[in-house]
Amino acid sequence: MDVQTLRAEAFKALHERDGAFVIANPWDAGSAKLLASLGFEALATTSAGLAFSLGRADAEGALCLDETLDNAGLIVDATPLPVAADLENGFGDQPDDCAHAIVRAAQTGLVGGSIEDASGRAEAPIYDFELAVARVRAAAQAARSLPFPFTLCARAENLLHGRMDLDDTIKRLQAFAEAGADVLYAPGLRSVDEVRAVVQAVAPKPVNVLMGLAGVPLCVNQLQDLGVRRISVGSSLARAALGAFHRAALEIRDQGTFNYAEQALPFAQLNALFHR
Repeated sequence: MDVQTLRAEAFKALHERDGAFVIANPWDAGSAKLLASLGFEALATTSAGLAFSLGRADAEGALCLDETLDNAGLIVDATPLPVAADLENGFGDQPDDCAHAIVRAAQTGLVGGSIEDASGRAEAPIYDFELAVARVRAAAQAARSLPFPFTLCARAENLLHGRMDLDDTIKRLQAFAEAGADVLYAPGLRSVDEVRAVVQAVAPKPVNVLMGLAGVPLCVNQLQDLGVRRISVGSSLARAALGAFHRAALEIRDQGTFNYAEQALPFAQLNALFHR
């Protein structure tokens, strides 16, 4: 098998084995190498992390497909790990846009990707149900046309857009599963009861749960016990890095000291990591 197929098979197997795995979210090649060196088994890009690194707010339309895939390609090339992409809403409203995004992602070396039902429009932030399902169906058909098992994750975005309707979120996830999605994901779940309800509703399909949210104390073991198969951390690692940067800069500006350097990774350690 070629390298991409090997990565795709390894990624698929992670979703099929017992227990949960954490798919960490780098925002560039350097953060990808650091995560790989720590033993993470798979990576997923973060649209917010990339947008922040480019000095942009995270929003639909902040990034184009080419920018997203250029960044993803650097992450793919940085490590031997399987990489999935945050493909946002497929970079277009229509089902064909979603299918196109999947094919382009595969051409970049990615072995997985997510399509969400958020429209990017404040007046109607979530696509109507039938259109949302048609978009996932088109993405799934594109994924199945590939010569390797591309893992399609379908996202129901209600909870991130103020629509606190778990019943509708579950209805969408179930329909996305029927439309061919391999993994289901409702970012914004915050409690044991919510996670359990989603896992049970779409079983036996694997569920991804977003962690790294303030005020959500769930851990890997708890999520695993609830039947969660995949745990992602979204933009939280990028935000943690920027938070440390911000605190260090404030220390310099306000105190005139440089104690932050005691917590920084040593130059030699990073240089050796990136040299490899």
